[in-house]
Amino acid sequence: MLGVKHQDFVLHNISLSIIDHDIRIFLQHNLKLIAQAQHFLRPEWPGEPVLQHLTQKACGLFIWVATACRFIREGKRFATRRLDMILEQSSTAINEPEKHLNDIYITVLRNCISPEYLAQEAEQLRFTLKSLLGSIVALLSPLPVQAISKLLNTSQDEVDQTFDDLHAILNIPEDPSRPLRLHHPSFREFLFKKRRSKEFWVDEKAAHQQLTDSCIRLMSSLQQDIYGLDAPGILITNVKKSQIEQSLPVEVQYACLYWTQHLQKSGIQLRDNGQVHQFLQEHFLHWLEALGWMRKVPEGVRAVASLESLASVSILLLRRKILLIA
Repeated sequence: MLGVKHQDFVLHNISLSIIDHDIRIFLQHNLKLIAQAQHFLRPEWPGEPVLQHLTQKACGLFIWVATACRFIREGKRFATRRLDMILEQSSTAINEPEKHLNDIYITVLRNCISPEYLAQEAEQLRFTLKSLLGSIVALLSPLPVQAISKLLNTSQDEVDQTFDDLHAILNIPEDPSRPLRLHHPSFREFLFKKRRSKEFWVDEKAAHQQLTDSCIRLMSSLQQDIYGLDAPGILITNVKKSQIEQSLPVEVQYACLYWTQHLQKSGIQLRDNGQVHQFLQEHFLHWLEALGWMRKVPEGVRAVASLESLASVSILLLRRKILLIA
């Protein structure tokens, strides 16, 4: 817009004292809102010494402060206990921002596992957390919670219960049709680095392998003339969008578009009569038809080309089918 002035700032050139001042104001404001929401807390909670301590622990990281405030707020009646958990984190190596980010993420995840659980129950919940979170951070496009549940073949109740304590990390919209997202991409790197996430570490290749398997499972339900139109020459523009979405829900469309990319990222080499080979033999044309309804046939051509680079079995015949159909 003409006449509007602006000034660019390079964040790492801003004085740490200015950043700390802004962080303290952010903390003071958000903790005041938490105190107002929880009537048992004093108006002056948590006090000046705690504000100073939290500001120091933030080490200049706004993402640390934002995650900490969400974690405390979601604790509701246990807000003070959650604040104490953060304060009890080691204060050594105060100049290592990554360590402090690790600490807050670890605190949130460990809080999901109650000390009252039996050892077997705690291990099962940890496994579920790693499986669900690993899949979420490995997704190549965000999905709604319901679609994630269907993609991973996990009950909606289990997904909802698992995510209930993760609002500090995950942006879970109230509208079920909107996609779930990470509050900050730093959590992805945290989860995939063993030295950072400790007992919650997720093997990145294994996460992509799980998504590959899930995508193939969903696509194996594809069939010829998926809409039952019995009209091979019908134009896509003559089919209602709602009809396409009914036969190809969000999670199936995701599977059709991204399964080959997950396969590549898993590092798995293809082989004769393996899972991928059998899927292509039985459902290749069904997959291609689905991509056609989605108007994504070019993506299918590129996907098959990428499969060739992974395969020990020839897929040239499949490419010829594409060329004949396209």
